[in-house]
Amino acid sequence: MTEMVLSPSQGLSTTSPSSEVIMIDRATSPLSQEDMDALIEATTAAIIDGGTFGWLYPPGPQDMQRFFEGLLLVPERELFLVRDHEGVVCGAGLLAHPTSRSELYSPKACLSSLFIAPYARRRGYGLALITTMVKRAQRRGSKVVNCEVREDQHAAIQLIAKLDFTHWGTHPYYTRIEGQTVRGLFFSKLVVPEQEVAQWQPADMPAASAASHDEPAASPAPSGLTLYPAIDLKGGACVRLRQGEMDDATHYSDNPPAQAQLFADAGCTHLHVVDLDGAFAGHSANADAVEKIIANTALPVQLGGGLRDMRTIERWLQAGVSRVILGSAAVKDPDLVRQAARAWPGRVVAGIDARQGRVATEGWAEVSELTAIDLAKRMEDAGVARIIFTEISRDGMLEGLDLEQTAELARSVSIPVIASGGVGNLDHLKALRNIAQDVPGIEGVIVGRALYDGRISLPDALKVLEAPC
Repeated sequence: MTEMVLSPSQGLSTTSPSSEVIMIDRATSPLSQEDMDALIEATTAAIIDGGTFGWLYPPGPQDMQRFFEGLLLVPERELFLVRDHEGVVCGAGLLAHPTSRSELYSPKACLSSLFIAPYARRRGYGLALITTMVKRAQRRGSKVVNCEVREDQHAAIQLIAKLDFTHWGTHPYYTRIEGQTVRGLFFSKLVVPEQEVAQWQPADMPAASAASHDEPAASPAPSGLTLYPAIDLKGGACVRLRQGEMDDATHYSDNPPAQAQLFADAGCTHLHVVDLDGAFAGHSANADAVEKIIANTALPVQLGGGLRDMRTIERWLQAGVSRVILGSAAVKDPDLVRQAARAWPGRVVAGIDARQGRVATEGWAEVSELTAIDLAKRMEDAGVARIIFTEISRDGMLEGLDLEQTAELARSVSIPVIASGGVGNLDHLKALRNIAQDVPGIEGVIVGRALYDGRISLPDALKVLEAPC
């Protein structure tokens, strides 16, 4: 059953083309197999990108199909589907109503498991989905709509706040993800007619606050930032370059797997690995070292350098790499990025390297006329899960990150941004964490030379970054 059709002209989509229509379906009968397959694909992409429907890791397609078929049998649960301009399911959400016997909770409905697949974001779908579900709750007699999200789901938090939900509480031990505790944030929206608002205010609330539900809720402070220690490979060894120059490399270790294990033992939760020779050659050149790193540590590894075709990308993802970083391909072969993001949702990252705001490619040897922000928006539309932004002129110089450019880029997209290039001391990390208070899209930072030189100790860096911003 089609619940509602929303168009950009109704103010519910500001980024989709003017001719695009957003379709939101309320499922009232069994889904066709085509719709079920599309829903499973979109859900899998969202799970890999951060989780939904209570899953952090995708179950098998048959398990997912049984789950969705079961949802349609529960009268208090309504499944909403988002369709793109071609009618393909690309997102979903659950609206939970209280049981008919629950007099105490009868005025309240709850939104949950809201998601838009990574490859379909920035088109106004999320805004249309939540708006449709809130209106449905109102028609069912709800006076209040509740919603809870993890604190690391920054785009969802911003969207909910934009729709005038009020953040009223925080669960300090909401869940554990990759060994870290993540808080849960609770939101509510009063949906009664204006003349009934005063009746719903608590007795001890000042009269001046009676209309406070109309004020956009401030976005809660994001959780700590993730540290990505860098392992740059040249000739099978760990090195660090200055400003991306291969002739200006400092050699640090002949044993990359041992270095990876040292990072793991110190408490790091991710690794950032770059095949420098591969970046310049256009194909993987340090395969043996990368394979040994993967085999020697259980940490998730994101790999960049020389990944220019689907076969190479697939090879490394099957070998155990958690994410692939596409740099030169982001500029020169956007179709490859789009294809890879669709094939491996949540596992493709765009590496945007720039000199004074202009994108560089081929191991930073060539500079284009494309700006970093323009490329970031294109990559988000292509469906990448994250963006790594490096200002080349600062890389390896230990003079601090380009916070202004990083923040501007993070504000221009809704996917997480990882900062890189120039960290030289703890104050640089503190400055980034402070910026992240106002720019929740900044997710983490890559640190290299300062760790190897001993300018920053890993325990101190983790303590600074993991504290809530």
